[in-house]
Amino acid sequence: MKKPKILFAFVILFFGFESVFSQYTDVINSNKPGFSESPYSVGTGVYQFENSLFLRNLNTENSFSVPKSFGFDMLFRTSFFLERLELNAQMSLQNDQIFSTINPTEKINITGFGRFVIGAKFLIFEQKYEDKSKEVRSWVRRNAFDKKRLIPSVAVYAGINTDFVSENYKTGSMSPKFGILLQNDLSNEFNLITNIFYDKVGTDFPEFSYIITATQNFNQRWSGFIENQTIFQENFNHTNLGGGLAYLFKKNMQFNASARFLAEGSANGFYGSLGVSYRIDKHKDSFVNVDDNGNEISDTPISRYNKKQGNFFSRIFGSKNKKKSTRKRTKKRRNN
Repeated sequence: MKKPKILFAFVILFFGFESVFSQYTDVINSNKPGFSESPYSVGTGVYQFENSLFLRNLNTENSFSVPKSFGFDMLFRTSFFLERLELNAQMSLQNDQIFSTINPTEKINITGFGRFVIGAKFLIFEQKYEDKSKEVRSWVRRNAFDKKRLIPSVAVYAGINTDFVSENYKTGSMSPKFGILLQNDLSNEFNLITNIFYDKVGTDFPEFSYIITATQNFNQRWSGFIENQTIFQENFNHTNLGGGLAYLFKKNMQFNASARFLAEGSANGFYGSLGVSYRIDKHKDSFVNVDDNGNEISDTPISRYNKKQGNFFSRIFGSKNKKKSTRKRTKKRRNN
Protein backbone atom coordinates (compact mmCIF):
# COMPACT_ATOMS: atom_id res chain seq x y z
CA MET A 1 0.00 0.00 0.00
CA LYS A 2 2.93 2.33 0.52
CA LYS A 3 4.05 2.35 -3.11
CA PRO A 4 0.71 3.62 -4.53
CA LYS A 5 0.64 6.33 -1.88
CA ILE A 6 4.20 7.38 -2.71
CA LEU A 7 3.42 7.41 -6.44
CA PHE A 8 0.25 9.44 -5.85
CA ALA A 9 2.18 11.94 -3.73
CA PHE A 10 4.82 12.25 -6.44
CA VAL A 11 2.19 12.96 -9.11
CA ILE A 12 0.52 15.60 -6.94
CA LEU A 13 3.90 17.21 -6.20
CA PHE A 14 4.92 17.20 -9.89
CA PHE A 15 1.72 18.79 -11.17
CA GLY A 16 1.69 21.23 -8.27
CA PHE A 17 5.22 22.24 -9.20
CA GLU A 18 4.19 22.73 -12.83
CA SER A 19 1.21 24.87 -11.86
CA VAL A 20 3.23 27.17 -9.61
CA PHE A 21 6.13 27.61 -12.01
CA SER A 22 3.99 28.64 -14.93
CA GLN A 23 5.54 29.88 -18.16
CA TYR A 24 2.45 31.90 -19.07
CA THR A 25 2.77 35.70 -19.21
CA ASP A 26 -0.01 38.29 -19.25
CA VAL A 27 1.13 39.69 -22.59
CA ILE A 28 2.38 38.02 -25.75
CA ASN A 29 5.80 36.43 -25.54
CA SER A 30 7.30 36.28 -29.04
CA ASN A 31 10.66 35.14 -30.44
CA LYS A 32 10.35 37.40 -33.47
CA PRO A 33 11.97 39.10 -35.25
CA GLY A 34 15.04 37.13 -34.16
CA PHE A 35 16.06 33.69 -35.36
CA SER A 36 16.87 32.51 -31.84
CA GLU A 37 14.41 30.72 -29.58
CA SER A 38 13.99 31.32 -25.88
CA PRO A 39 13.85 28.38 -23.47
CA TYR A 40 10.42 29.41 -22.15
CA SER A 41 7.06 28.02 -23.22
CA VAL A 42 4.03 30.14 -24.15
CA GLY A 43 1.99 28.42 -21.41
CA THR A 44 -0.92 26.03 -21.53
CA GLY A 45 -4.04 27.06 -23.39
CA VAL A 46 -2.16 29.53 -25.62
CA TYR A 47 -2.16 29.25 -29.42
CA GLN A 48 0.43 31.61 -30.83
CA PHE A 49 1.34 32.54 -34.40
CA GLU A 50 4.55 34.37 -35.27
CA ASN A 51 4.45 35.39 -38.94
CA SER A 52 6.70 37.46 -41.17
CA LEU A 53 7.33 38.37 -44.79
CA PHE A 54 10.98 38.24 -45.79
CA LEU A 55 13.23 39.15 -48.70
CA ARG A 56 16.66 37.62 -49.14
CA ASN A 57 19.13 38.73 -51.83
CA LEU A 58 22.63 37.29 -52.39
CA ASN A 59 25.17 38.36 -55.06
CA THR A 60 26.37 34.92 -56.10
CA GLU A 61 26.88 32.99 -59.32
CA ASN A 62 27.26 29.64 -57.57
CA SER A 63 24.93 27.10 -59.19
CA PHE A 64 24.31 25.47 -55.81
CA SER A 65 23.16 28.69 -54.15
CA VAL A 66 19.85 30.56 -54.04
CA PRO A 67 20.53 34.15 -55.13
CA LYS A 68 17.09 35.56 -54.24
CA SER A 69 14.15 34.47 -52.10
CA PHE A 70 10.86 36.08 -51.16
CA GLY A 71 8.40 34.36 -48.86
CA PHE A 72 6.25 33.93 -45.81
CA ASP A 73 7.62 32.45 -42.59
CA MET A 74 5.29 31.12 -39.88
CA LEU A 75 5.96 29.69 -36.44
CA PHE A 76 3.08 28.11 -34.51
CA ARG A 77 3.51 27.54 -30.77
CA THR A 78 1.26 25.95 -28.19
CA SER A 79 1.44 24.11 -24.89
CA PHE A 80 -0.81 21.70 -23.05
CA PHE A 81 -0.57 19.12 -20.25
CA LEU A 82 2.75 20.55 -18.97
CA GLU A 83 3.58 24.24 -18.61
CA ARG A 84 7.25 23.66 -19.33
CA LEU A 85 6.64 21.66 -22.52
CA GLU A 86 5.97 23.50 -25.78
CA LEU A 87 5.07 22.03 -29.16
CA ASN A 88 5.81 24.08 -32.28
CA ALA A 89 5.87 23.93 -36.04
CA GLN A 90 7.87 26.20 -38.34
CA MET A 91 7.47 26.51 -42.09
CA SER A 92 8.62 28.85 -44.84
CA LEU A 93 6.61 29.14 -48.04
CA GLN A 94 8.83 30.95 -50.50
CA ASN A 95 9.68 31.70 -54.11
CA ASP A 96 13.36 31.02 -54.86
CA GLN A 97 15.38 32.20 -57.82
CA ILE A 98 18.00 29.56 -58.65
CA PHE A 99 20.34 28.74 -61.53
CA SER A 100 19.13 26.22 -64.08
CA THR A 101 20.96 22.89 -64.10
CA ILE A 102 20.59 22.74 -67.88
CA ASN A 103 21.83 26.25 -68.65
CA PRO A 104 24.05 27.61 -65.82
CA THR A 105 23.56 31.20 -67.03
CA GLU A 106 19.76 30.96 -66.84
CA LYS A 107 17.80 31.58 -63.66
CA ILE A 108 14.48 29.88 -62.89
CA ASN A 109 11.91 30.36 -60.12
CA ILE A 110 10.69 27.59 -57.80
CA THR A 111 7.83 28.01 -55.33
CA GLY A 112 7.42 25.71 -52.35
CA PHE A 113 8.41 25.12 -48.76
CA GLY A 114 12.00 25.91 -47.91
CA ARG A 115 11.55 24.57 -44.39
CA PHE A 116 8.95 22.48 -42.56
CA VAL A 117 10.03 21.52 -39.05
CA ILE A 118 7.94 20.06 -36.23
CA GLY A 119 9.51 20.19 -32.78
CA ALA A 120 9.19 20.48 -29.03
CA LYS A 121 11.17 22.08 -26.22
CA PHE A 122 11.21 21.46 -22.49
CA LEU A 123 12.47 23.83 -19.82
CA ILE A 124 14.71 21.81 -17.52
CA PHE A 125 16.04 24.67 -15.37
CA GLU A 126 14.64 28.12 -14.64
CA GLN A 127 16.84 30.64 -12.88
CA LYS A 128 15.33 32.70 -10.08
CA TYR A 129 16.51 36.14 -9.09
CA GLU A 130 16.35 38.12 -5.88
CA ASP A 131 13.58 40.68 -5.55
CA LYS A 132 15.50 43.76 -4.46
CA SER A 133 12.60 46.19 -4.74
CA LYS A 134 11.84 45.70 -1.04
CA GLU A 135 15.43 46.39 0.01
CA VAL A 136 15.22 49.87 1.58
CA ARG A 137 17.95 49.71 4.19
CA SER A 138 20.90 49.63 1.79
CA TRP A 139 21.19 51.37 -1.59
CA VAL A 140 24.29 49.31 -2.37
CA ARG A 141 22.49 46.00 -1.81
CA ARG A 142 19.46 47.15 -3.76
CA ASN A 143 21.56 48.04 -6.81
CA ALA A 144 24.17 45.29 -6.53
CA PHE A 145 24.46 42.82 -9.40
CA ASP A 146 22.86 39.44 -8.72
CA LYS A 147 25.46 36.81 -9.58
CA LYS A 148 22.69 34.30 -10.25
CA ARG A 149 22.05 36.19 -13.50
CA LEU A 150 25.26 34.70 -14.89
CA ILE A 151 23.67 31.24 -14.72
CA PRO A 152 21.15 30.85 -17.58
CA SER A 153 17.76 29.19 -17.75
CA VAL A 154 18.09 26.02 -19.86
CA ALA A 155 15.79 24.12 -22.21
CA VAL A 156 16.35 21.23 -24.61
CA TYR A 157 14.89 21.08 -28.11
CA ALA A 158 14.15 18.14 -30.41
CA GLY A 159 12.51 18.32 -33.82
CA ILE A 160 11.99 16.60 -37.17
CA ASN A 161 12.77 18.11 -40.57
CA THR A 162 10.00 16.87 -42.82
CA ASP A 163 10.70 16.24 -46.49
CA PHE A 164 7.69 18.30 -47.66
CA VAL A 165 9.98 20.94 -49.14
CA SER A 166 11.05 22.17 -52.58
CA GLU A 167 13.38 20.00 -54.63
CA ASN A 168 16.38 22.26 -53.98
CA TYR A 169 15.95 21.84 -50.19
CA LYS A 170 15.40 18.07 -50.04
CA THR A 171 17.94 15.97 -48.16
CA GLY A 172 16.59 12.56 -49.20
CA SER A 173 14.54 11.80 -46.10
CA MET A 174 13.26 13.20 -42.84
CA SER A 175 15.98 14.04 -40.34
CA PRO A 176 16.21 15.02 -36.66
CA LYS A 177 17.22 18.36 -35.20
CA PHE A 178 18.54 18.85 -31.66
CA GLY A 179 19.30 21.97 -29.70
CA ILE A 180 20.15 23.60 -26.37
CA LEU A 181 18.42 26.90 -25.54
CA LEU A 182 19.89 29.28 -22.95
CA GLN A 183 18.77 32.65 -21.59
CA ASN A 184 20.48 35.08 -19.21
CA ASP A 185 18.45 38.01 -17.86
CA LEU A 186 21.45 40.16 -17.03
CA SER A 187 19.15 42.96 -15.84
CA ASN A 188 15.47 43.84 -15.92
CA GLU A 189 16.04 45.61 -19.25
CA PHE A 190 18.70 43.48 -20.93
CA ASN A 191 18.82 39.77 -21.72
CA LEU A 192 21.02 37.41 -23.70
CA ILE A 193 19.82 34.29 -25.56
CA THR A 194 22.17 31.59 -26.85
CA ASN A 195 21.09 28.67 -29.05
CA ILE A 196 23.21 25.72 -30.20
CA PHE A 197 21.76 23.37 -32.85
CA TYR A 198 22.77 20.18 -34.61
CA ASP A 199 20.51 19.95 -37.65
CA LYS A 200 19.79 17.48 -40.47
CA VAL A 201 21.48 14.73 -38.51
CA GLY A 202 22.25 11.58 -40.50
CA THR A 203 21.97 13.21 -43.93
CA ASP A 204 24.61 14.23 -46.46
CA PHE A 205 24.06 17.88 -45.44
CA PRO A 206 24.46 18.07 -41.63
CA GLU A 207 24.61 21.51 -40.02
CA PHE A 208 26.03 22.76 -36.76
CA SER A 209 25.00 26.29 -35.79
CA TYR A 210 24.84 28.83 -33.01
CA ILE A 211 22.76 31.98 -32.47
CA ILE A 212 23.48 34.76 -29.98
CA THR A 213 20.85 37.46 -29.43
CA ALA A 214 21.12 40.51 -27.17
CA THR A 215 17.88 42.37 -26.39
CA GLN A 216 17.49 45.81 -24.84
CA ASN A 217 14.13 47.10 -23.58
CA PHE A 218 13.61 50.82 -24.14
CA ASN A 219 10.20 51.15 -22.49
CA GLN A 220 6.97 49.20 -22.04
CA ARG A 221 6.25 49.22 -25.79
CA TRP A 222 9.56 49.21 -27.67
CA SER A 223 12.52 46.86 -27.70
CA GLY A 224 15.56 46.39 -29.92
CA PHE A 225 17.99 43.57 -30.55
CA ILE A 226 21.22 42.63 -32.29
CA GLU A 227 21.93 39.05 -33.36
CA ASN A 228 24.63 36.86 -34.86
CA GLN A 229 23.99 33.47 -36.42
CA THR A 230 26.56 31.16 -38.02
CA ILE A 231 25.78 27.84 -39.72
CA PHE A 232 28.73 25.51 -40.30
CA GLN A 233 28.46 23.26 -43.35
CA GLU A 234 30.91 20.96 -45.10
CA ASN A 235 31.64 23.24 -48.07
CA PHE A 236 31.27 26.73 -46.57
CA ASN A 237 29.65 28.61 -43.70
CA HIS A 238 26.59 30.87 -43.58
CA THR A 239 26.79 33.91 -41.33
CA ASN A 240 24.36 36.74 -40.73
CA LEU A 241 24.57 39.77 -38.47
CA GLY A 242 21.67 42.11 -37.93
CA GLY A 243 19.20 43.82 -35.68
CA GLY A 244 15.59 44.84 -35.37
CA LEU A 245 12.74 46.37 -33.40
CA ALA A 246 9.55 45.07 -31.81
CA TYR A 247 6.46 47.07 -30.82
CA LEU A 248 3.61 45.91 -28.59
CA PHE A 249 0.39 46.99 -30.33
CA LYS A 250 -2.03 45.18 -28.05
CA LYS A 251 -1.82 42.72 -25.19
CA ASN A 252 -1.93 39.79 -27.62
CA MET A 253 -0.33 41.35 -30.70
CA GLN A 254 3.19 42.53 -31.57
CA PHE A 255 4.69 44.06 -34.73
CA ASN A 256 8.37 43.68 -35.63
CA ALA A 257 10.99 44.38 -38.29
CA SER A 258 14.59 43.32 -38.90
CA ALA A 259 17.51 43.77 -41.30
CA ARG A 260 20.61 41.60 -41.68
CA PHE A 261 23.91 41.40 -43.51
CA LEU A 262 24.57 37.96 -45.06
CA ALA A 263 27.87 36.25 -45.80
CA GLU A 264 27.87 32.83 -47.46
CA GLY A 265 31.32 31.73 -48.57
CA SER A 266 32.62 34.42 -50.93
CA ALA A 267 29.14 35.86 -51.53
CA ASN A 268 27.31 38.46 -49.47
CA GLY A 269 23.90 40.08 -49.43
CA PHE A 270 21.05 41.24 -47.21
CA TYR A 271 17.92 39.94 -45.52
CA GLY A 272 14.91 41.97 -44.41
CA SER A 273 11.64 41.06 -42.72
CA LEU A 274 8.36 42.58 -41.52
CA GLY A 275 6.16 40.58 -39.21
CA VAL A 276 3.33 40.31 -36.74
CA SER A 277 2.89 37.95 -33.80
CA TYR A 278 -0.47 37.29 -32.19
CA ARG A 279 -2.01 34.72 -29.88
CA ILE A 280 -5.33 33.20 -28.90
CA ASP A 281 -5.21 33.20 -25.12
CA LYS A 282 -7.28 30.47 -23.45
CA HIS A 283 -4.95 30.01 -20.50
CA LYS A 284 -6.42 29.13 -17.12
CA ASP A 285 -4.56 28.62 -13.88
CA SER A 286 -4.79 25.14 -12.45
CA PHE A 287 -5.85 26.46 -9.07
CA VAL A 288 -8.17 29.36 -8.24
CA ASN A 289 -8.14 30.96 -4.82
CA VAL A 290 -11.47 32.26 -3.53
CA ASP A 291 -12.51 34.25 -0.49
CA ASP A 292 -15.15 33.36 2.08
CA ASN A 293 -17.90 34.51 -0.30
CA GLY A 294 -16.67 32.37 -3.20
CA ASN A 295 -15.20 35.29 -5.18
CA GLU A 296 -11.88 34.77 -6.96
CA ILE A 297 -8.85 36.37 -5.33
CA SER A 298 -6.79 37.89 -8.16
CA ASP A 299 -3.73 38.90 -6.12
CA THR A 300 -2.08 35.65 -5.04
CA PRO A 301 1.52 34.36 -5.03
CA ILE A 302 0.75 32.33 -8.17
CA SER A 303 -0.84 35.24 -10.03
CA ARG A 304 2.04 37.51 -9.06
CA TYR A 305 4.49 34.90 -10.34
CA ASN A 306 2.57 34.55 -13.61
CA LYS A 307 2.87 38.30 -14.10
CA LYS A 308 6.66 38.09 -14.06
CA GLN A 309 8.50 39.47 -17.03
CA GLY A 310 9.18 36.84 -19.66
CA ASN A 311 11.79 36.27 -22.31
CA PHE A 312 12.79 37.70 -25.68
CA PHE A 313 10.78 40.94 -26.23
CA SER A 314 8.13 40.01 -23.68
CA ARG A 315 10.05 41.67 -20.86
CA ILE A 316 9.04 45.09 -22.19
CA PHE A 317 5.40 44.21 -21.89
CA GLY A 318 5.26 43.59 -18.17
CA SER A 319 3.26 46.68 -17.39
CA LYS A 320 1.24 46.50 -14.20
CA ASN A 321 -2.49 46.86 -14.46
CA LYS A 322 -3.75 48.86 -11.53
CA LYS A 323 -7.22 47.97 -10.41
CA LYS A 324 -9.34 50.31 -8.35
CA SER A 325 -10.30 48.79 -5.09
CA THR A 326 -13.95 48.97 -4.13
CA ARG A 327 -15.21 49.09 -0.59
CA LYS A 328 -18.73 48.11 0.38
CA ARG A 329 -20.51 50.38 2.84
CA THR A 330 -22.57 48.62 5.45
CA LYS A 331 -25.69 50.27 6.78
CA LYS A 332 -26.22 50.27 10.49
CA ARG A 333 -29.58 49.15 11.68
CA ARG A 334 -31.15 51.37 14.29
CA ASN A 335 -33.03 49.67 17.05
CA ASN A 336 -36.07 51.60 18.15
